[in-house]
Amino acid sequence: MDSLEDVAREVRACTDCPLHRGRTNAVPGEGSPNADLLFIGEGPGFHEDRQGRPFVGPAGQLLEGLLASIGTNRDEVFIANMVKCRPPDNRDPQPPEIAACSKYLDRQIELINPKLVITLGRFSLGRFFPGESVTRARGQLRQKNGLRIFPVMHPAAALRRPELRTTLVQDFRAIADALAVDPEPDSVDASEVREESIAGGPVPASQMGLFGGFAAPPAPITSDPSGDGEVPDQSTGKDEQQRSADPHQLSMF
Repeated sequence: MDSLEDVAREVRACTDCPLHRGRTNAVPGEGSPNADLLFIGEGPGFHEDRQGRPFVGPAGQLLEGLLASIGTNRDEVFIANMVKCRPPDNRDPQPPEIAACSKYLDRQIELINPKLVITLGRFSLGRFFPGESVTRARGQLRQKNGLRIFPVMHPAAALRRPELRTTLVQDFRAIADALAVDPEPDSVDASEVREESIAGGPVPASQMGLFGGFAAPPAPITSDPSGDGEVPDQSTGKDEQQRSADPHQLSMF
């Protein structure tokens, strides 16, 4: 797979796991091959399966608004998913399915070589930091295997829980600041660098980021009353699970 087009071609022909049996279209991912920002979601939903494109349902509309709020758009970034085919009934992808798709995502990361990988929800966060909570990890710059990782909540979380929209906007505004932080060795948690620059006072002009803004400290999130410490369903990008979202929830920008 020498190019992103090669990856997409192999994804569309892939039969390496059972998910291919129920797909209308595989969803390889799309965007700029020279993107500074690579977004990784969970998997295709109903609309994505029909169109063969990532994030085209309600969560995709919200993502486009978030990108616009930081001065960019989906043509300037790259958007991918952990699995490239829609799981039946929009269930969570299973470990063997994620493993079967990992070679495609690995190659996309290698070819794009982004300055920052933004994980959307717990499944993509778990690819780099297994078992970690999005609630605790969100908004903090990390490093893993030479990649700078910036976890945020999935846009679908804000569709289901409007009170989380402000938190999601804050996390996206912090992307500019994360890009401005100099890379650190893998042995150093780069979140300490970012937090120090914010906690110590106004962010210097040298850290004002690509998009002309700077980050606020991550806002606290109230734990789910169920006691598992996570925002319910915050990882999912499945459009049919978003069908209860009101249209006004998309007008935050």
